[in-house]
Amino acid sequence: MRLATIRLKNSGLESATAAARIDADDSATAIEGFADLSELLQNPEWEELARTANGALLRPEGDDFAPVVPNPGKIVCVGLNYANHIREMGRELPAFPTLFSKFREALTGPYDDVFVPEYASAQLDWEGELAFVIGKKAYQVSEADAENYIAGYSVMNDYTMRDYQYRTLQWDQGKTFEKTSGFGPYLTTTDSYSFGSALETRLDGELMQTTTTDDLVFTPTKLVEYISHIVTLQPGDVVITGTPGGVGHARKPGVYIQDGQTVEVSIGGLGVVRNKTVVQQDSTV
Repeated sequence: MRLATIRLKNSGLESATAAARIDADDSATAIEGFADLSELLQNPEWEELARTANGALLRPEGDDFAPVVPNPGKIVCVGLNYANHIREMGRELPAFPTLFSKFREALTGPYDDVFVPEYASAQLDWEGELAFVIGKKAYQVSEADAENYIAGYSVMNDYTMRDYQYRTLQWDQGKTFEKTSGFGPYLTTTDSYSFGSALETRLDGELMQTTTTDDLVFTPTKLVEYISHIVTLQPGDVVITGTPGGVGHARKPGVYIQDGQTVEVSIGGLGVVRNKTVVQQDSTV
C-alpha cells in the first residue's frame, strides 16, 4: 500500500492538505478526517483506516505532493552507513551508528524546487537516501521485533552544504537548511516493499550514485533497536538511513550542484524524488 500527503490547491486554503491512499492507477483516495500522514499515523488503526478509505478521488501530479510525512516529531539521520561511502571517505566501518538530527523545517515536497541561499551554495552536494517512518511507539525494541514498529519506507533527497557541515565536528548545520530535503513521494508500507532494491542519484540526468540498500552497515531494524534504546521513537518519526558512495565532495576535484541543476533520487519500489536547485542570489548571511 502506498500513502501520501496531497496538497489541495482548489480548497481556497493555502496550506490545505489531505492524507491519501495511492491506488493502482496512481489516483489518490482521500483518507477522511486526516490532513496529512503525520496526523494519520497518530491513530493506532492507521493502516486499516488507510486500506478501507473511500473519500474523495484525487488526481495528484507534480507539486501536488507535499512532504510525505510533513510534521515528524523527530528526524534522526544516520551518517556513514553505506560500506562503499565509508570507504570512499577513507574511514573504517563503524561499530555503532553515527546519529545526528534534521529539523522538520528542512523538508519539502518531492517535486518542489529547492531554494538555496547564495551564501550556502559554494559546496552544495547530493545525498540520495532511504528513509523509513515509525508506525507505533518504540522503546527498547529488539532487532528481531523492530520491523513491527516500521510503518513504511520512502525516498529522501538530502541536499548537503559541505562547507557548513565541516565548520565544526557536528554536522547538523550543513544538513538542515530550510526546505532543502525533498521527501516522498509515497510512504510504501512494509508489506509492499522488499528491502535491498537499487538506489540511484542523478544530477541533470547523469548517474552519480548507484548501489543497493542492502549495502547498509546498519539496517532499518538495527537502527530501530539502537535508537530506541536511547530515546522513544514515536509514530510519524522519520529515520534517514545514510547515503551510498558517489557524493560530489569525495570526487577529485570536488563536484557540486550548480544553480538550475536538478537532483533526482530513485529507489526501486519506492518512487522518485526530483528537485530543481534555485540559488537565491540576493540572500545575505
